[in-house]
Amino acid sequence: MTGRFTVVGVGPGDPELLTLKAARLIGEAAVVAYHAGAGKQSHARRIAADVIPDGAITEELRYPVTTGATDHPGGYVGALADFYESCATRLGAHLDAGRDVVLLAEGDPFFYGSSMYLHDRFRDVYETVVVPGVPSFAAATAAVSTPLVRQTDVLTVLPGTLPAPELARRLADTDAAIIMKLGRTFPAVRAALEQSGRLDGAWYVERASQADERWLPVAQVDPASVPYFSLIVVPGDTGRTPDAARLRHGVENAAPSPAPGSDAVQDPEPAELLVVGLGPGPEGWLTAEVSAALAGVDHVVGYGPYVARVPQRAGLTRHASGNTVEVDRARDALDLASAGERVAVVSGGDAGVFGMAAAVFEAAEDPAYDAVRIRVLPGVSAVQAVAARAGAPIGADFAVVSLSDRLKPWEVVERRLRAIADADLVLAIYNPASRSRTEQVATARRVLLEHRRPDTVVIVGRDIGRAEESLTVTTLAELDPDVIDMKCLLIVGADSTRVSRAGVWTARYVK
Repeated sequence: MTGRFTVVGVGPGDPELLTLKAARLIGEAAVVAYHAGAGKQSHARRIAADVIPDGAITEELRYPVTTGATDHPGGYVGALADFYESCATRLGAHLDAGRDVVLLAEGDPFFYGSSMYLHDRFRDVYETVVVPGVPSFAAATAAVSTPLVRQTDVLTVLPGTLPAPELARRLADTDAAIIMKLGRTFPAVRAALEQSGRLDGAWYVERASQADERWLPVAQVDPASVPYFSLIVVPGDTGRTPDAARLRHGVENAAPSPAPGSDAVQDPEPAELLVVGLGPGPEGWLTAEVSAALAGVDHVVGYGPYVARVPQRAGLTRHASGNTVEVDRARDALDLASAGERVAVVSGGDAGVFGMAAAVFEAAEDPAYDAVRIRVLPGVSAVQAVAARAGAPIGADFAVVSLSDRLKPWEVVERRLRAIADADLVLAIYNPASRSRTEQVATARRVLLEHRRPDTVVIVGRDIGRAEESLTVTTLAELDPDVIDMKCLLIVGADSTRVSRAGVWTARYVK
């Protein structure tokens, strides 16, 4: 009979935070295992030292490396993989011999804990049990004696190893946050806090619950003094201060009052709303004009994934919403602009090509927005990106159609497909499919084949400009509708579209 493998959370450092269950199981263990850093004593063993039985076998699992620097042929990841395999072999021998093994885990086992990697290896082989422990962030919050979240606040736990722009974005989009894994990442983390408007009120806590615990405002921390055993607490209440509330949610902005004793009257700047295209994805495809415009606004409004592409900075408020509320989103942006705020509505690709520009102009028909000037800044469109990757398929006359029937009846879509096919135009197809629209591509293919040759060239671009991009050149007859999804854009060639050694192109002349 094999032994039982138990992972026990021993808490953040104070032995008195060890749970009764954890103390009991450790005291009954035949084998007690614990991790230790290279050249360091095990914190987990120190915490549980008083309850480890004298007759227990102890297994110290010492890491071979603590940073990314290693001469292992598989690099840092390979070195750790081999380490965990060797640990599994050592502890597995005890389990196979029928001895129960308790693995000590600092904080909580499944909260950034090393013990989870052995649990992954053992859970399908041996009986396994996990005992939760007090996580370090709970001790840190208690140390600064400040409520972390209230009522419907959203708490986000973030590793400080995230790129600073991504960390700033996530900090700006949450009510409260815990930032782990500091040490050498602290300067970038502090910059992200400042960019997101969350520096004031953020607390740095070092060695929470331990004898040498210390805490102070993040703004006062010396970056050279930050150890790995530290974290940052960003309470939800910091998002409710007057300045933070304005940054994160937006308020009406009154025109500045003239200086005392001045009889000068300053005309307020005219209200303006920018509508910008971010391009298909890569930063290099963002135009200089759009980049400069985004650097000058206080609010960015748009569909969540597009808003996420705008780097967070100090003073920027982000207003993300779902994918089917374009006019409501436009009204929100117009309201902000009417109140004197500097606002940009963002779209992927070009805002004027199945983007937010039309929705903004539709909402602006309301006389309440007559004073708002709307300015549209162009972006690289998805059809341009796919065409460029393929060659020059839209080098002659072409048409663009969306297969989405959310805003128009399918009968209209089909009628337009027939007209375009009959006119022998190159056709770019946006929104070919979605989770709820799976038949339109097959229907469109059938309609086009009524007018086009089976060997008509078809280009399928997926995620063009991103790391996972793919480009497929096929024919109308061989196009498989089942492989088309919402990340695709199709270009259907004309009779004069050719596939050559250099790429796909459409002749500029028609015989």
